[in-house]
Amino acid sequence: MEAHEHSNPSSPHGETIHLPAPTAWPIVLAFGVTLVFAGVVTSGVISILGGVLAISGCIGWFRQVLPHEAHEDVPVEAQEVTIASTRTHVTQIEISEEHRAHLPVETYPVLSGIKGGIAGGIAMIFPALLYGILSHHSIWYPVNLLGGAGVANWTNPTTADIAAFHPQALIIATVIHIATSVLVGLLYGAMLPMLPRHPIVLGGLIAPLLWTGLLHSSLGIVNPVLDERISWGWFVVSQVAFGIVAGLVVMRQGKIRTGQSMPFVLRMGIEASGIHSEGEDRH
Repeated sequence: MEAHEHSNPSSPHGETIHLPAPTAWPIVLAFGVTLVFAGVVTSGVISILGGVLAISGCIGWFRQVLPHEAHEDVPVEAQEVTIASTRTHVTQIEISEEHRAHLPVETYPVLSGIKGGIAGGIAMIFPALLYGILSHHSIWYPVNLLGGAGVANWTNPTTADIAAFHPQALIIATVIHIATSVLVGLLYGAMLPMLPRHPIVLGGLIAPLLWTGLLHSSLGIVNPVLDERISWGWFVVSQVAFGIVAGLVVMRQGKIRTGQSMPFVLRMGIEASGIHSEGEDRH
């Protein structure tokens, strides 16, 4: 791209700068692409309109840069800047890197989230079984809803089929439940450093509502049978039970001090002369 300054007698200060000409076609292209994807979840007409805008944006943009880029001369206006201050002296505070505060100073370890996920997974079994007993007089109803995909040749099952015992469904449901509890516990442990003060509120209310909303919007694709027959009220109760128990387990694990305030060498476990961790006596 050619960019240079040259004299221009018509400008107030006698100088201009050669710059690329402004264009609105990138905005048209971006808006068109946005409409294309928006039409996937709304209407095909919107996607068609977005495609027309995207193609128009590409053509208009290409015509401004090919075969030669469009440029314009912008006049240079010189302005004198005067910096004035009433301060006569500036005092700087000298603090070494190892004394700087990095918050949070203490947080919960990620492993505690995994322990909480396992404990919460055990706790949420009881509301699920209670739902099966009260609604369909069978403890296997929620189990088969979760693991029904493992039952061979099971298409359009009746309520009686779901309420019956199926060993394949029990195995699949157990694997899904254990894996999900551990993964959610791992995610929960990773979120704790962001909100370390109230794990009960985070795990018992906020997180269950978030992933319940996510499952409610996507379960029809992942497991249509479960989506048609699930009771979302009982589902929320079981998720809240998971979160509260997970939060209690995390709180019992206690906090650990973060190593953010320590020099990088000490965090790597390397012994170096002249470097001391916080709390050690200095001689």
